[in-house]
Amino acid sequence: MLTFLSFLLFTAFVAFYATWKLRRDNLKTQDGYFLGGRSLTGVVIAGSLLLTNISTEHLVGMNGSSYKNGAIIIAWEVTSALALVIAALYFAPRYLKMGLTTIPEFLEKRFDGATRTIVAMLLIISFTVTLLPIVLYTGALNIEAIFRISELLDVSRSQGIWITILVVGGIGAVYAIFGGLKMVAYTDTINGFGLLIAGLLVPVIALWSIGKGNILDGLAEVFEKDPSKFNVMSREPGIGPGSRSAILPFEVLFTGLMINQLYFWAMHQSIIQRALGAVSLKEAQKGLLYTGVLKILIPLVIVLPGLIGFYYFDNSLYDDPDSVYPMLVKKVLPFWLTGFFVAVMMGAILSTFNSALNSAATVFSLDLYKRYINRNTGELKLVRTGKWVSAVLGVLAIGIAPFVENAPQGLYQLLQQLNGIFFIPIASVILAGFLFPKVSAVGAKAGLLFGLVFYVLTYFIFQVDLHFVHIWGLEFLLNILIMHFVSLWYPRKNTFVIKDRGVLNVTPWKYAVPLSFALVFITITIYILLGNV
Repeated sequence: MLTFLSFLLFTAFVAFYATWKLRRDNLKTQDGYFLGGRSLTGVVIAGSLLLTNISTEHLVGMNGSSYKNGAIIIAWEVTSALALVIAALYFAPRYLKMGLTTIPEFLEKRFDGATRTIVAMLLIISFTVTLLPIVLYTGALNIEAIFRISELLDVSRSQGIWITILVVGGIGAVYAIFGGLKMVAYTDTINGFGLLIAGLLVPVIALWSIGKGNILDGLAEVFEKDPSKFNVMSREPGIGPGSRSAILPFEVLFTGLMINQLYFWAMHQSIIQRALGAVSLKEAQKGLLYTGVLKILIPLVIVLPGLIGFYYFDNSLYDDPDSVYPMLVKKVLPFWLTGFFVAVMMGAILSTFNSALNSAATVFSLDLYKRYINRNTGELKLVRTGKWVSAVLGVLAIGIAPFVENAPQGLYQLLQQLNGIFFIPIASVILAGFLFPKVSAVGAKAGLLFGLVFYVLTYFIFQVDLHFVHIWGLEFLLNILIMHFVSLWYPRKNTFVIKDRGVLNVTPWKYAVPLSFALVFITITIYILLGNV
């Protein structure tokens, strides 16, 4: 009863606080609903970015992977700091000068309307088919494991997971539909810092217990169990036999991984939309770089508990690594904290879910509906359309979610493999738009189509003996070459120049460069210190 009460109180507080903060906001305008009125500050952006990114597919999936495969999985997190540096120093100033609301909007300015439309449709498909269902399923899995919904309701485990998916998906859709980006951002900020506190409590309490009152002794004991688990440099093969089942060979950091990270943190609509909603460039850069700091720290929440799980459970859960984190939480957290933890966990699920819904609705409303269905639509009608799209996509994601069960290498690995279908082709086109002025609209579409087909054929159909992240790197290079080659036959007809629309203040933050250098230094240091354990 106490567990349920603490869960209810924290969840109600988050909803009340966000609603109170929005009481004077106008959510009936395009900028008000889709970009939070361009009023977001650095701290709010950072909290929202963290929660939009970190959800139960990280808490469950990455801890499950670190339990089984060791700290090599940390690469997904710490290299994010490098991508956030590039996003803050290069991309954010250009996006905000152009006054963008969506990333496809840039593609129309740089190439043409058809490129914008194709990318907009790919974004909506990727949100609905990959991200949203996996977020919902992993969230339901974790809540079921900790709360035992099936036992409380006297139903089967699969029915308990279904019910949880329906409830969480429904609440998330309500947030996204009625509050817009600003509601999402405020709830994210509170839940984000709640997640850091609750997430850190799990390893801290576990290490305190293992070390009999001394956290460092506990860490030393976990380390001694299997020191190789702490090594961040994987010796797995990236090419040839065994490469397809490898988790994260070290050399992929220099091929496709950074392209993926750059796309996610500098070009992915659900992420960069927070920066687009900033009150100024200064606050956008603060938000992106503060997030870089958090991404350096977050392995303590989504990697270290998996290593502690190996200390407790040995290799007994190798066949079911996604159950490790829920079991660890139940083992170490006192019962009176469980409700708060589940509330924060639910906040993390809601954040990623409603952020993706809001972004999908933004892309559909501005990049598809306003262009092809009703060009003269007013802002109020546009906002209503966004709400309807959020509702429909929410229902679709809830329907797909239960079918992602039994991913052979874990749910987080499945998400990354599926993301490759969409991320790299879109990243290729956006980067070509900024870096290669000779690439034409026809060349961009050719590269986009080639990239989609190439990844599906090489990874899923012919199953080439290459790690999927290597395929991303190869695909990116080929996409750029194809775009240049086609552009020789169909050259650009005009020159693209970024113009300052004067939407907001684009004066850079004076500490952006020093903090960026610090983040790069820390990232390299982590690999030097933990690369030879």
